[in-house]
Amino acid sequence: MTMGLSEEHRDLRDAVRGWSTRTVTDTVRRQAVEAKVEELPQFWGSLVELGVLGLHLPEEVGGAGYGLPELAVVVEELGRGLVPGPFLPTVLASTVLAENGGAAETVAALASGTSTAAVSLSPGSLRYDAATGLLSGTSGHALGGQIADVFLLAAHTAGEGDDAVTYVLVPRERLEVTDLVSHDVVRRNATVSADGAEPILVPTMSDERVRDLAATLFAAEASGVADWAVTTAADYARVRKQFGRVIGQFQGVKHKTARMLAAAEQARVTAWDAARAATSAEAGEATLAAAVAGAVAPQAAFTVAKDAIQVLGGIGYTWEHDAHLYLRRAQTLRILLGSTAGWYRRVATLTIAGHRRELGVELPPEAEQIRTGIRAELGPATDMAADEARRYLAEKGYTAPHLPAPWGKSADAVTQLVVAEELRAAALRPHDMIIGNWVVPTLIAHGSDAQRERFVPPSLRGDIVWCQLFSEPGAGSDLAALTTKATKVDGGWRLQGQKVWTSMARDADWGICLARTDASAPKHKGLSYFLVDMRGSAGLDIRPLRELTGESLFNEIFLDDVFVPDELLVGEPGDGWKLARTTLANERVSLSNDSSLGSGGEALLDLARELGGLDDEQRTTLGKVLCDAQSGGLMGLRATLRSITGGQPGAESSVAKLLGVEHLQQVWEIATEWAGEMSLIGGTERPRSRTHMFLNSQCMSIAGGTTNVQLNIIGERLLGLPRDPEPGR
Repeated sequence: MTMGLSEEHRDLRDAVRGWSTRTVTDTVRRQAVEAKVEELPQFWGSLVELGVLGLHLPEEVGGAGYGLPELAVVVEELGRGLVPGPFLPTVLASTVLAENGGAAETVAALASGTSTAAVSLSPGSLRYDAATGLLSGTSGHALGGQIADVFLLAAHTAGEGDDAVTYVLVPRERLEVTDLVSHDVVRRNATVSADGAEPILVPTMSDERVRDLAATLFAAEASGVADWAVTTAADYARVRKQFGRVIGQFQGVKHKTARMLAAAEQARVTAWDAARAATSAEAGEATLAAAVAGAVAPQAAFTVAKDAIQVLGGIGYTWEHDAHLYLRRAQTLRILLGSTAGWYRRVATLTIAGHRRELGVELPPEAEQIRTGIRAELGPATDMAADEARRYLAEKGYTAPHLPAPWGKSADAVTQLVVAEELRAAALRPHDMIIGNWVVPTLIAHGSDAQRERFVPPSLRGDIVWCQLFSEPGAGSDLAALTTKATKVDGGWRLQGQKVWTSMARDADWGICLARTDASAPKHKGLSYFLVDMRGSAGLDIRPLRELTGESLFNEIFLDDVFVPDELLVGEPGDGWKLARTTLANERVSLSNDSSLGSGGEALLDLARELGGLDDEQRTTLGKVLCDAQSGGLMGLRATLRSITGGQPGAESSVAKLLGVEHLQQVWEIATEWAGEMSLIGGTERPRSRTHMFLNSQCMSIAGGTTNVQLNIIGERLLGLPRDPEPGR
């Protein structure tokens, strides 16, 4: 995997990964670990030839003229390979200097690899006196300081208060360098002392901007570290046997590695966004993106590295295994960048001040031609009454544009996004089929001509409301275990059984029902897919279920000898599992137009404003929730971008479903806690209260496949871990 989505970025990843695999062998890495004194790696010249040290720099200083997104791809790959040497501090220093202007010779030397840099983000006792132009005191830890030629150092500014920090660029020969016994034994640190040293440059860039750039590149390296940890743990879990089977089959291990992947994906998407925002977004957006990356990625790498050691077991605790080297790297990044809690608070402060990340998509040029035609076709609907407009939109294919004509517009990803934009601009809302959004594609793909003609057009217009009769008391997420029986009789089938957790059952005109038509077939093979008349069928007993909110949105349904004619069997007997998978897998391309923080994040911000201020603990909590919200939005954005470019699906969709549910539950739990005693006032007459939303959100980790099932899916389908054993084996 990589944070790069374009073909060019994937090619760049492949080039760097190939170089790293060939050049930085286990022997090379271990030589760096065991060396008594850190030295510039022997492969440094080879890395220079690869052209990555100046990839992001302007051509006039010897760079390649690309930007931080390309550099981030490289940093991620080198982090994955735990490549020794001062690459990260060198490119961070050159990024800061190039953006600031000045020190062109130094930037060119860094780009050419003839000079290396160290960076210290902590001033320690170092102080710069602007009046005299001299530096004195001792720095904080300087990343890569043991072999650096130049140092970019944070320093207190004399006369401007202890909180005022500036950066100075100082050559090694003007400083006293003290090597540290470094926690990260692959890339080591130092402190420097100065007694009246004169910097060669005092950048005018703010401390905030330098830290944003540092957060961006630290996050990219953390993403690589996290990816290595996930891959290593999953690879081990697929082959290591305990108690007669591979450990990846145990749910404890499977779910841990699935959550590791989720954390690694959060690191990747936030680092990717910070890199692309750094020079292309307005200052507030760029700062927010960097703050989210700084909060999420180093912490994710640290957590995942620890989890990898746990999955590896005893072998992971040995000096000989690389796992501890990655843990040391992750912890070093996290501590040098500054506390995670501090970054969370910064995210909270920025969002409370009104900053938001724009999660839009830049459509290709052909989108404008598509837009012209769509805008003309939508024009007549703007003067129609709501019901008339809804029917017009259905007839023209706008209810579900991704469906094939004549039911939809056979719209590709770009066209779907343009359609959404133009509908919004024209204040037009096609009918939302809800369950019909799953039913209609199944009928189009597998139904008969008569079924399509009878059900698809009225569903698109909103004349038919659907419900779904899949879940059963003994078969919730495990649809293949359902027991509702369909017996063949003259002219049709008789259905006998019970369904549960069916929403809209009392309002629906028709339902889709899975029933077992062959009890002797394997459990996936003996199912069939029926269309049930919810209003005209004898033998249907629909009973409301009262939920923990006090409402009755779900229902249980008893089918007592319900007759379904042959023409309402979709496909052939035994096709039910295949059709159900079509139903549940159907998704269209979409991009949320809500805030990048989602409705839950904005609701929590509204409460913060009501409270009139938050203490540090609350701001830390708020920042964490907002980081989760933004990373979820970024995963959706990346999935959309993959669709536009014709790329294969990534891990983002599965992970976003998992994290999105937990995020929503966390939002309303925190909201009730902050609201205090007012949260203890309940009742169904307060259907949108925070207390109601807290209770209602508890179903989100159950409905549509529980969180545990989702973790199984991530572990098995994305990480290749073995399926759970069959019962009794």
